[in-house]
Amino acid sequence: MKSNGDVRSILLAGVGGQGILRASDILCHVMMEAGLDVKKSEVHGMAQRGGCVTSHVRYGNKVYSPIARKGDVDILVSFEKLETLRYLDFLKPGGGIIISEREIYPPSVNLGDAAYPDNIIEIVKKIFKIVKVVNANNIALKAGDARTENTALLGVLSSYLRQLDISLWEKVIRGSFPKKAIEVNLKAFHMGRTA
Repeated sequence: MKSNGDVRSILLAGVGGQGILRASDILCHVMMEAGLDVKKSEVHGMAQRGGCVTSHVRYGNKVYSPIARKGDVDILVSFEKLETLRYLDFLKPGGGIIISEREIYPPSVNLGDAAYPDNIIEIVKKIFKIVKVVNANNIALKAGDARTENTALLGVLSSYLRQLDISLWEKVIRGSFPKKAIEVNLKAFHMGRTA
């Protein structure tokens, strides 16, 4: 695989139903509007049953592969706390993490066979210096619709991607939702951006 030094990678991870694929589509469209080459790969095998969902987004002047290798991801956006631990090994040293405080218990926890870890944030902060923890669900509810968690997390992410003009985000968000959902998603995005 050809190496390209200007390529950066973002990994979005969570569980089915959290809007990860829509969020990665929006992210890719914003980057294309900015004139970047973008490649995306997604895994959503058991998504309808609350299984793991990931989306790799790689961007730069020329991108050859849609999948980041372990140790190559610049930013991990975790839509659910436990999923953060699953994908830490993809982050490069000095990489950043955005973690939603959302807890969605896997079947083993619901059945009483395992406990949901209560120290995830502490574990992550011991390993990585750039860790942003947000309550995306609370932001979405304040914006007016719990289904805008993904857009709120994109807002948080946008504050780390300053090279992407805010007008591009707004344009793509306006084109990504039905008319009745545009304003609430824009509100969630801006609230996430300033969280």
